[in-house]
Amino acid sequence: MSEFLVVSALGTDQPGIINKLSKVASEHGCNIQDTRMTVLGGEFALLMLISGELPQIEGLERDLPSTADQLGLTTQLKRTKPRTNLASARPYEAQVVALDNPGIVHEIARFFSDHAINIEEMKTSAYAAPHTGTPMFSLCMTVNIPSSTKIKPLKEEFIHFCDDRNLDATIEPRM
Repeated sequence: MSEFLVVSALGTDQPGIINKLSKVASEHGCNIQDTRMTVLGGEFALLMLISGELPQIEGLERDLPSTADQLGLTTQLKRTKPRTNLASARPYEAQVVALDNPGIVHEIARFFSDHAINIEEMKTSAYAAPHTGTPMFSLCMTVNIPSSTKIKPLKEEFIHFCDDRNLDATIEPRM
């Protein structure tokens, strides 16, 4: 029976981090199931889901922290279980672009929370608009809409919600 381990790591960005962390997982016979990695400012940030048999996961839990220390990473390891109940939800992608203002993420997150819709993944960025340099903001998130939710009224409400806040938005099925 497979065990699952979530690894989070944070530290100064440098070449070879993924190589060294994945090498330790591979040496223990573990499988990397899912990964999110980015560089924010000068910092490397990673979330990784690893699976393996119990002895493999225990060995990884024992050895990964020393590799992380050598790389100057702060890590956290947490056992988890596989996801369930995804069959009753439909994945949609919401995209928002607007002038950069504080609170946009909170407003959008509150909309989905108020509708009991789970945010699965989110990416945001601030950037300067071409030619004018105006501070802009973009958000892209995957949400899992319960199968009991009527899509058309939800989409209309979301677009109206965003229009009221001067946010350009779309929400479409995730392909």
